[in-house]
Amino acid sequence: MLEKRLTIFRLLGFEVKLHISWAIIALLIAWSLAKGFFPFHFPNLSPATYWWMGAVGALGLFLSIILHELAHSLVAKKYGLPIKGITLFIFGGVAEMEEEPASPDAEFRMAIAGPIASILLGAGFYGFSVLGKELAWPVPLTGLLFYLGWINWILAIFNLVPAFPLDGGRVLRAFLWNRKGNLRKATRTASNIGAAFGAWLIVAGGLLFLMGNILGGMWWFLIGLFLRSASQSSYQQLLIRKALEGEPIRRFMTPEPVVISPALSIEDLVEDYIYKYHHELFPVMADSKLLGCVRAQQVKQIPRNEWTQHSVQELTSTSSSENTVPADMDAIHVLSRMQQSGNSRLMVVEGSRLVGIVVLKDLLAFLALKMDLEGNE
Repeated sequence: MLEKRLTIFRLLGFEVKLHISWAIIALLIAWSLAKGFFPFHFPNLSPATYWWMGAVGALGLFLSIILHELAHSLVAKKYGLPIKGITLFIFGGVAEMEEEPASPDAEFRMAIAGPIASILLGAGFYGFSVLGKELAWPVPLTGLLFYLGWINWILAIFNLVPAFPLDGGRVLRAFLWNRKGNLRKATRTASNIGAAFGAWLIVAGGLLFLMGNILGGMWWFLIGLFLRSASQSSYQQLLIRKALEGEPIRRFMTPEPVVISPALSIEDLVEDYIYKYHHELFPVMADSKLLGCVRAQQVKQIPRNEWTQHSVQELTSTSSSENTVPADMDAIHVLSRMQQSGNSRLMVVEGSRLVGIVVLKDLLAFLALKMDLEGNE
């Protein structure tokens, strides 16, 4: 969900990233505001005015969501939860936590911080819109302030719906977790409610569309579709985290992996190793020293008729966090690194010494087995 992101700035120590989907949603929001919201509430303005109001309104929503997610992040930081950053994506934003909250209290406080921030922002914008009317500010300005007050209150109300992974769903999960003492069961219940709420939005959106409310129906349908998917994937992510956390990656690695010499020709690499072992990555070693690795895809850099003229050394990538992991690293962090880098094979090291290879399919096989055996817990 969160690939293809662009870091746009840092705020209070957190990276704020923009998902590629926001390019689409920003245009849709600006169009909806310029063609629907502003003409309805503030008639008799010029089309150009409505369009710049729509553009500024979309930017204001963008900044409001950042502040909403920043509130989550600051509370999470207070409780020692590592936050990788804040990402804005197609239907809102997310504070990227590397771990689950340690207690129901931490979950509750972190979840409720976002809606509180949106309520306060809404009050501030609405207050300035009222003040602007009294002072005879231009209608487009008071209209924008009114919209930003209204949309922040809508964000708060919508996020307080007890449907995971919305903030209200996290509040519900905190309550169930505190009452039952089981995070997994609490998440499953909250996620089921989230999926049901998403399905209801899909149906309601379809009905609105058929009744002629095309814009409203479209938004309800798409948000419902997204929420239903997010609720189900969030529960699956928790299951994966619980299955892998605390497991050192050495447990899943293949010891004594196939290694190659830097002097090996590309022709021999392909014929004697890639075609024989079907591996995507091969560690490169000389005199028992790890030099780096070569991936099968790198061979494409060299024309087929020149394979005998080039050696592995020319393609070797030096060891880095993108291709190596420490043997004692938590398996869930290794899985996260694989997802971020797109690499399904990583070298496992102790210091500068190669001790094995970890493969994504081995992690997934373990996950499938553990979740099958312990799925009813």
